[in-house]
Amino acid sequence: MSQTTDHNSKAWDKKVEAGVRYTTTVSPETIKEARKGNWTIGVTADRQVPREWFPASLEGCKVLCLASGGGQQGPVLAAAGADVTVFDLSAKQLEQDEQVAERENLSLKTVQGDMTELSAFADESFDMIVHPVANVFIEDVRPVWSEAARVLKERGVLISGFMNPVLYLFDDEKEEQGVLDVAHTIPYSSLDEEEVIEGQALEFGHTLEDQLRGQTAAGFAIVDMYEDDFGGTRIIDQHIKTMMATKAVKIRL
Repeated sequence: MSQTTDHNSKAWDKKVEAGVRYTTTVSPETIKEARKGNWTIGVTADRQVPREWFPASLEGCKVLCLASGGGQQGPVLAAAGADVTVFDLSAKQLEQDEQVAERENLSLKTVQGDMTELSAFADESFDMIVHPVANVFIEDVRPVWSEAARVLKERGVLISGFMNPVLYLFDDEKEEQGVLDVAHTIPYSSLDEEEVIEGQALEFGHTLEDQLRGQTAAGFAIVDMYEDDFGGTRIIDQHIKTMMATKAVKIRL
């Protein structure tokens, strides 16, 4: 495990303890509705993934929730009938999924590891991968796409959320004061800042070429996409969408 990976694993454990948004488990009501076929999930901050991105029925569909711990996407998809494996760097995030599974009598598996290295899984193990905004926490995104292609079956679907790198151009502290001040270049690395703060995740702003062409180079065809933001909670939301999601289909290795 690299120093960055180890740092971010511990940071996300602390986020669970603090109860931040992306560590909060889904409610019993949400699971009840999912069992009836009434469900949605998100891979960005605000919008929900279109239902037409999924098969009509998830029964028997083998789904990898990649870097997706927290008791959110995985339990909903399991309640909807999918055979779910949740893979995440944070042990405490995975515990959130396990707690929901126990509470709701759901069957799902959890595996701890780095999203860039999926050796725990054989080639062509899954029908679908759901990958919410998470590659912002790794230095090199390209291995995520190549490993996703390896473990997906032919014509398997990859649903990914990620950041538009424009977000990382601006000084965070000044944005909190209502000022958009260009202070960084892309690609961005928080390792370039003056200090690494314990408990605060390290973030990386990847180029759109690495995010999009990285998928096509790994053997995916991007067939749909949408944009999203933080729900209007940030100044930059008034000017541009800073998140996006893609649906991609594996067409070759």
